[in-house]
Amino acid sequence: MDAYYSCTRFMSQRVRIITRDGYVHEGRIVKVDRDHVYLETDRRDGPVTTSAFLPFGFRARNSILTLSLFTLLAIALI
Repeated sequence: MDAYYSCTRFMSQRVRIITRDGYVHEGRIVKVDRDHVYLETDRRDGPVTTSAFLPFGFRARNSILTLSLFTLLAIALI
């Protein structure tokens, strides 16, 4: 639950997220639920890979990255 509260605290802010497998993602948190954080990235060059499915309503926006809260290692404001 710590990742959930960290993400909700940084809602609508630009962050850098590091996952347990070492990947670094930067962007603005646009939504958080109990299982996922939705990060709007600057990436505009094709499909985005996710650690979960894209919920209805996000499918049209290619720049939304869905990350499982379970995979988050660290989050920081940038």
